[in-house]
Amino acid sequence: MRYRSLAAVSLFLAALPVAATAAPQSSSLAAALTSPDRRPDNVKLDEGRKPAQVLQFLGLRPGMKVLDLFGANGYWAEIMVPAIGPKGHDTVWQPTQFFGDKGKAYFAGFMAKHPNVTLVTSPFEAPNLPKDYADFVILNNNYHDNYWVSDRFKIPKMDPNAFLKAVYAAMKPGAVIGVIDHVAAPNNDTRATVDKYHRIDPNVIKADFKRAGFVLVGSSDLLRNPADDHSLEVSDPKIAGHTDRVIFKFKKPS
Repeated sequence: MRYRSLAAVSLFLAALPVAATAAPQSSSLAAALTSPDRRPDNVKLDEGRKPAQVLQFLGLRPGMKVLDLFGANGYWAEIMVPAIGPKGHDTVWQPTQFFGDKGKAYFAGFMAKHPNVTLVTSPFEAPNLPKDYADFVILNNNYHDNYWVSDRFKIPKMDPNAFLKAVYAAMKPGAVIGVIDHVAAPNNDTRATVDKYHRIDPNVIKADFKRAGFVLVGSSDLLRNPADDHSLEVSDPKIAGHTDRVIFKFKKPS
């Protein structure tokens, strides 16, 4: 595995056109991205996920209380925990359906190293989230799963509105949530599209969040990929890791 040098990452972050008040300290992000403590499988995802730019855009700052949805693989926690610093806190929520023994062992070790990290687990269909807690929420490549039904993973037919109600209640007034997801072509059967491709029409995301009371305050093309024609399932080797993805920044009104 080839790691980028700390100096190179620092220079890159310093060049980003983002106000200092809206960004984590570049040195914290640079140190996190190049830390030898990161899981190698997570480091491999950096090229396709562009985590530094994404977190700069979404406005993660030191001292924030973060809600890290579906986060027990540690990808975002490994990066965000150093960025929010000791005065910040990261609560990771993981559905029990997606949390096996290997994941439990890894995350127990991660929490042992980071006292400002908490893990909450509950069934996907019954998210047990802290109330009025978060300044910042990240939901990466998983919102579409609210439209998924799987006997194998014991995922029943769910109501996306109920999931968003729980997320909304977990956020403080004025808090932001970054939503990243795989783009599907416009269609009139979201559940069938998710089942076949694990993609979602961005207009469905915007409509769902608006209905839940969120306000769309920004979007970014950082992860858009015009070479992806949306005809492949997201884990297909031809496109895995480089799907066309939207980034939306929603806010809970103050």
